[in-house]
Amino acid sequence: MGKKKVISEENLDSMVLPATTDVFGVATKLLGFDRVLVKCADGHTRTCRIRGKMKRRHWIRIGDIVLVSPWDFQSDTRGDIIWRYTRGQAELLRREGLLKLQH
Repeated sequence: MGKKKVISEENLDSMVLPATTDVFGVATKLLGFDRVLVKCADGHTRTCRIRGKMKRRHWIRIGDIVLVSPWDFQSDTRGDIIWRYTRGQAELLRREGLLKLQH
């Protein structure tokens, strides 16, 4: 077994932009396992699930900017976290006017 390659957050160039149903949010509370309480830009506070592809690859902390995909049912209270933005990516989104959240 070799050493695990550490990727710095500054080196990550790929970034996911929101689709028509996706909203930006700020992680406000970690609820345990794969659940996070997120205050979304549309005014709703959602209990969001970290999708399986992200569970062990991206650690979400309080105050992180995330991209939330609301569920088809219970769309005002539930959703999936599909992306976590780094600080540099969040600043880039703010400069472009896409992100209007305060955390």
